[in-house]
Amino acid sequence: MSSTRILVTGGCGYIGSALVPYLLDDSRVDDVVVFDSLVAGSPANLAGSVTDELTFRRGDVREYGDVESATRDVDAVIHLAAITGAASTHDRHAETFAVNRDGTENVLTAAGKFGIDNVVVASSCNNYGRAASTDINEETPQNPLNPYAESKVAAEELLGEAVDEYGFDGTALRMSTNYGWSPGVRFNLVVNHFVFRGLTNRPLTVYGDGSNWRPFIHVRDAARAYAHAALEPDQWPQQVYNVGSNDANYRISEIAEIVREELDRELNVTYLEDEHPGPSYHVNFDRLDETGFEPEWTLRDGIRDIATELQPKGTVTV
Repeated sequence: MSSTRILVTGGCGYIGSALVPYLLDDSRVDDVVVFDSLVAGSPANLAGSVTDELTFRRGDVREYGDVESATRDVDAVIHLAAITGAASTHDRHAETFAVNRDGTENVLTAAGKFGIDNVVVASSCNNYGRAASTDINEETPQNPLNPYAESKVAAEELLGEAVDEYGFDGTALRMSTNYGWSPGVRFNLVVNHFVFRGLTNRPLTVYGDGSNWRPFIHVRDAARAYAHAALEPDQWPQQVYNVGSNDANYRISEIAEIVREELDRELNVTYLEDEHPGPSYHVNFDRLDETGFEPEWTLRDGIRDIATELQPKGTVTV
């Protein structure tokens, strides 16, 4: 693709704030349109990216008119806008579905109306729930355990229907749990949360016995994956991909130990055996290998990077 104009919904969020500058640096991209409600994100997260090649549109994905206006004259869409924080969505079921499911429907409808070439939709490995297998692939039945995952499963179904109806390229990326620094960094994600607690000399709190599995991916690798899928759709012919790496599946107890090692601090790890640990999924990423994309960051590098960003420059603790 050349001379490409890309719409990024939720572009002021955690992944979006890493993705937007990456797209702007790509010679194939002429213009990036950021669409965001600014309810969870902030213009500050676009620091360093506000140039003539950036267009900002404030709007709500629940409002079709807002979405249609932002989608006009773009070539590809990366749809990130969503209510995140899976555990918190139990108390926000209706709102989560309105944003994550209905908002996706609005994006797909607008893309179909304007003949968009390619739509990449953010999904999640959280959709698998608690799976006994340690080799979950894209054909494994999804078992969502929270409204966030339920809404992402519904969004994938809408994508499949839209691809059939409108004929554009469409791909859902079931993303691993993100970690790492970006301008819109979130600290309700386990790795980032543990690093911050560790740097402030607080115990690392693990729900349950810490045996539950999760795959992890650095936020900048996640951003690269979305860009790759949007700019090279022929390399992503399948409608769904797990995004991460086979060697980045960790038990939560392992995450706590690795954070302790990398911060090199005597940190207590507290196990709350009576608390529900949430989903557990050990994921296979062989299909992703076929696209030519592969993550670059290791978990340990990402932990050190967060610590460096949070501390005064020149401080050495890791």
